[in-house]
Amino acid sequence: IRSDLIRRFGTPLCPDADGVLHECGFTVLALGKLGGKELNYSSDIDLMFLYEDNGETGGHAPITNKEFFKKLSNTCTDLLSTYTAGGLCYRVDLRLRPDGRLGEVCHSLEAARHYYVDRARDWELQMLIKARVAAGDRGPGRALLEFVDPLIYATTLDFSAVESVSATRERIHEKLAARRTGSGLDVKLAPGGIRDIEFLVQCLQRLHGGREPWVRHGGTLLALSRLYDKELLSDAEYSGLSSAYIFLRNLEHRLQALDDLQTHSLPSSEEDLELLARRMPRDGMSGAPTAERLRRQLNTHLEEVQALYERVIHAQKPSYYMTSPVSVDEPAPVIPLLPEPLPSNLVRFLDEKAPRLAAQLNQTTLRRGAASLEHFLERIDNQPARLAWLNEDPILTTYVLELIEHSPHLSEQLIRKPEMLEEVYAIRHRPNADRGYQETAALLDDPAELRRFYRRESWRLQAASICLRTPIFQTLERMSALADATIAAAYRMAVASVTKDAGPQNGGMMVIALGRLGMREFDLASDADLVFVVRDEDAGAEEVWTRVAEKLIQILTAYTGEGVLFAVDTRLRPNGREGALVQSESTFKEYFAHRAEAWEGITYMKSRAVAGDIERGTAFLGELQKVDWRRYGQSGRSKHQLHDMRVRLEKEQGAINPLKAGFGGYYDIDFALMYLRLKGAGIFFKVLNTPERIEVIEQMGHLEPGDAEFLRDAATFYRALDHGLRIISGHAEGSLPSSPGQLQLLAELVARWTPGQVHDRNLALKLSQIQRRTRALFERLFQ
Repeated sequence: IRSDLIRRFGTPLCPDADGVLHECGFTVLALGKLGGKELNYSSDIDLMFLYEDNGETGGHAPITNKEFFKKLSNTCTDLLSTYTAGGLCYRVDLRLRPDGRLGEVCHSLEAARHYYVDRARDWELQMLIKARVAAGDRGPGRALLEFVDPLIYATTLDFSAVESVSATRERIHEKLAARRTGSGLDVKLAPGGIRDIEFLVQCLQRLHGGREPWVRHGGTLLALSRLYDKELLSDAEYSGLSSAYIFLRNLEHRLQALDDLQTHSLPSSEEDLELLARRMPRDGMSGAPTAERLRRQLNTHLEEVQALYERVIHAQKPSYYMTSPVSVDEPAPVIPLLPEPLPSNLVRFLDEKAPRLAAQLNQTTLRRGAASLEHFLERIDNQPARLAWLNEDPILTTYVLELIEHSPHLSEQLIRKPEMLEEVYAIRHRPNADRGYQETAALLDDPAELRRFYRRESWRLQAASICLRTPIFQTLERMSALADATIAAAYRMAVASVTKDAGPQNGGMMVIALGRLGMREFDLASDADLVFVVRDEDAGAEEVWTRVAEKLIQILTAYTGEGVLFAVDTRLRPNGREGALVQSESTFKEYFAHRAEAWEGITYMKSRAVAGDIERGTAFLGELQKVDWRRYGQSGRSKHQLHDMRVRLEKEQGAINPLKAGFGGYYDIDFALMYLRLKGAGIFFKVLNTPERIEVIEQMGHLEPGDAEFLRDAATFYRALDHGLRIISGHAEGSLPSSPGQLQLLAELVARWTPGQVHDRNLALKLSQIQRRTRALFERLFQ
C-alpha cells in the first residue's frame, strides 16, 4: 500500500533534529491480545497507526503527511477486514486509538504525546501496557512507548490510577448486567472473568512497575509470574489467578473456534454446553466431562477471582483511602481520612519555600486527593510565581484543594498543565468578570487557537462550579454561551477557507442548534446537535455551503495536539443520515408539514440559531414551529405519539441510562413540558431552558404551582447529578456509581449546586423519591 501511494503522491518527508528532510516513518502498534501476543482463534486485532511528523510528500502531486498516512491507514484496515469470497483476514478494531471513534484514524507522534499527557484517561494509559510495534518502522512506535512509560508506571505508590480503573471495571459489570438477555454467561466480562484478571494484573504492574521494571510485560501469564517472582503475589494468589486465566482462555478459545465468531458467551442449551465440556482440556480430571461439571469449574474460578481481586486491590490501598460503607438509610458521615499532615518530604520541604502554604496544608484533612495534591506540588515546586500565589492566598489554596478533592478529571488536567492555576486565580479574584466569549472568539483566526480557547474556558467554568458553588443551570448557560461563540468562530473560519477557493457567496447559512445546546443546557462532554439551513434564494449554492458545513464540523471535531472541541451530531436533519447535510428552508418546511414523525417535529421545539444568519434563522424556526403546532398541537396527536415514544425510549435505553431514560428519569420531565407547550398553542420561545419553560407553562395556566415547583426541583436535581458525574469522570454517565466512595463524592457535589430541599436526604433515597413523583406527574398528564 505504501509503495503504491508513493508512486501516486511521492515519498512523505519530514525534518530531523537538524532540519534535514528524510522519509517519514510510520508504525503500526498492536494493542490488546495481539499486543500481548495472546491472540486466539477468531480474535479481532486492536491496532493504532502512528507517523513520525508532519510535512508533505515530495512527488509531482504532493499531499500532506497526514493525508498520506490517513490513506495508508484506511486502505490497510480495509485490506485486512473486508469480506470477500475468500473470507477476511481479521476484524480490525481501531477504537483504542486517541479519542476512540471520534479520533483521527492515524496520529503524528507529537499529537499522540500531547493526548497521553493531557487528556488520556487512566484506562487508556493502562491498556498501553500491552502495546508493541507490530509492523512498519520501529522508530515512531518505540518513541511513543518510551514516552508513555513514566505516565503508565508510578515511581511511588499512587492508588488513584487503580481506583479509576476499578471504577471502569464496575461500569463494565453494570452495563453487562443491564443488557443481558437470554444469552449465556460472558466469560470475558462477567465478574471474576478474563477482563477482571487482566485489570488486576495491569493495576499491580502500574503500582509497582516504576520501582520494579521486571514486572512490565504485555503478556498476562508472564506478568503474573513476574509479579509472583517479586513477591507481589502470594503462592495462593498466583496459583488461583493463573489457573483461572488458563481455564477461561481455553474456554474462550473453544467458544470462538466453533463458528469462527467473536463470542464470549456460553451456549444457552444444555446439549451445546455438554459438547463444549467435551472439547475442554481434561487437566488430569477423572470421569466423563459434563455440562454440570464445566459449570461448577467455571463458577469456582469466577468466585475465586472475584475474592482475589477485592483482597489484592484492598491490600494496595494507602490508609487515607479507607472509607466506611455508605448507608442507604442515612447520609454518609464525613470521616477524616487523613488525620495527620500529608506524609510527604515535599510538603515538609515547603516550610522553606512557602511556609504559610506548608502550614495550611499541615492543617488540611483530605479524604481522596492526597496523592494528586503531592503530584501537583511536585509540578509547581520549581515555579516560584505560582508557588507564591498559593503561599500568599489561603482562599486560592482552598480552591485548589477543593478541585483536587472533588474532581479526579479536573485535578488530573491541573497536574498535567499547572498553568491552569491561572484560571483558578481568575475564579478567585474575578469571579463575576464577563469573559466576553463572542468578542474573544471573534478575534481568533486559527483552529488551534480556538481549541485552546475553548478548552481553557471550559475548564474554568467547570472549576468555578465547584469552587464558587455556581447554581447548575447558570453553569450550563455559560457553557452554552461558550459553545455558541466557538461554533460562530468555526463558522467564520470555515466560510473564509471555502470562499478563498469558491469565491464570495451571497447570503449566508443558518446554523441551528438542537438538543441540550438548543435549550442552553450544554455541559462537559456534551455533543452538539447541529443542522444547516440555506435561504430559499440561495438554494443553488448548496454545494458550496455543504463544503462550509463540512469544514465547520472538521474544525470542531478534528483531533490535534489540543484535542477535540466537542462531538457534532447532524442526524436530526430531514431524513437523518440519508438526507443532504445542507438543505433549504422550503425543504425543511415541506418535510415537517408532510413526512416528519412526531418526535422529529417536536425535537425542533428545543432549537435556536447559533451561527451564520442568526436573525433569519430565528425567524425560520418560528415558522417551522407553527408548522409543528398545526400538525400535532391542534389535533391532539402529540399526546399519544409523545407517550408512545417515551415508553419506547424507556424500553430501549432505560436499563443502560436510567437517570435519563429510565422510570421517572429526566425524559419524563422533558416530554411532559413538550406536550404542555404544544397544548398551549405551540408558542415559539426563542431561548428557554428547562426552568424557564416551566415558568412560562405555569403562567399560562397549564401547570399547578405545586407541580411547577416540584418539576423545577426535579430538573435541578437531575442536571446537578449529571453534571457531577461528568465532573468526576470527564464524560457522560447514565447511572449512579456503585462504589460507596464515588457515591459520597457525587452527593457532596450535588449539594453544592442545588437548594436545600433538593439534597435533604441520602442521594439514592432522594433519587428514588424524585423518580416516583416524576412518573406519577407524567402519567397524570398523559392519561
